[in-house]
Amino acid sequence: MSYEAIAIFMFISMMLMLLTGQRVFAAIGIVASVAALLLWGETGGVEMPFNAAFKLFNWYPLLTLPLFIYMGYILSESGIADDLYGMFHVWFGGLKGGLAVGTILLMVVISAMNGLSVAGMAIGATIALPEMLKRNYDKIMITGVVQAGSSLGILVPPSVVLVLYGMIARQPVSQLWLAGAIPGLMMATLFIIYIVVRCHFQPHLGPTVDKRDLEMPMREKLKLLRAGITPFLIFFFMTGLFVMGITSLVESSAVGATAATIAALVRRRLNRKVMEETIRKTLAISCMFMWVILAALGFGAVFDGIGAARAIETLFITNWDLTPWEVLIMMQLSYLVMGMFLDDTAMLVIVAPLYVPLVKILGFDPIWYGVLYTITCQIAYMTPPFGYNLFLMRAMAPPEITLMDIYRSIIPFVMVMTLALVLVMVFPQIAMWLPEYVRSR
Repeated sequence: MSYEAIAIFMFISMMLMLLTGQRVFAAIGIVASVAALLLWGETGGVEMPFNAAFKLFNWYPLLTLPLFIYMGYILSESGIADDLYGMFHVWFGGLKGGLAVGTILLMVVISAMNGLSVAGMAIGATIALPEMLKRNYDKIMITGVVQAGSSLGILVPPSVVLVLYGMIARQPVSQLWLAGAIPGLMMATLFIIYIVVRCHFQPHLGPTVDKRDLEMPMREKLKLLRAGITPFLIFFFMTGLFVMGITSLVESSAVGATAATIAALVRRRLNRKVMEETIRKTLAISCMFMWVILAALGFGAVFDGIGAARAIETLFITNWDLTPWEVLIMMQLSYLVMGMFLDDTAMLVIVAPLYVPLVKILGFDPIWYGVLYTITCQIAYMTPPFGYNLFLMRAMAPPEITLMDIYRSIIPFVMVMTLALVLVMVFPQIAMWLPEYVRSR
């Protein structure tokens, strides 16, 4: 059997395993292990996962993963994230669509605190969505707002997905985070522009909050502003020290986790129940990601060993006579298709062993491609019929929001995200300016 046939057989086997409902790390790890044993026997086949494990545990930035996840959960479980919505409610409620704009800003902050889209979705669906429904916002529009805003969690630093990409692609996570910052803020800005413009022409979609809800003394408003500003201070304190070169990447994550704990303690919300929930969820998510990374490294080692990347390069460029940009577009389209069935982690570990070496061969910057991958994942998350975020929203949304409402809600936001993707592809400096600037300093 040729190496090309082996690569295709491995890919199909893994997809079939995933369709049976197996956990991602199990499906990938089993296929990689069996292939390694069949190709290189007991000696080589056993050494490959062993070496992959040591690669994983010797990678120092791995420490950032549990620390950032912990930071996000301590802020969420202690209720500090809830204070943000209270602040946005008061300060943006007088603008048409103001609560929707505030929700997008809330999602940006939640993303900066956690790095996972699930956290933003949970907070948006349980806090923001009921508040906006209560104030007669259009249910279809605000459902799209929560889904689109929560997707920023995998692009805005500290993105856990970019950490995983950095581990698998062997790229510096600090550069990936810097590359994702401006595109993430640009996308949030595009969402806000869309909401403001649409509510201007269709005021019934996002009415202003009743004046009675906003009639409070300025002293109380400033007090609420101070309460909501805590997460902003944590984020800017953490990232500011990193950008100035005072702390390393791992030290910045420790600063964020420590600052979040101190904030919860000062607010008198750090009790045993909060700590138990935070530690339990942090441990569960961190262990899941480590198993997935370990399986992906083993799978990547097998693919690299059989020369799959070179085979795909020959197929696309030599046999099909595609240009590098045409190959890149095909790769992005494949993510959109897979996103209908898989989450971002599964997509990354399935195709990264193939795509990342191919990106380098084609002459593209792997840091820039990491941002393209992440934006495409955001779009795939919201693509019917099986987008990951669609079903998360269905599980968390109130009964009056139907699945068809959820499908209809994401259409304009997917168009905005596609525009952002095209802009980053056509103008790579949107992503690359900040990392190049920090690197030059």
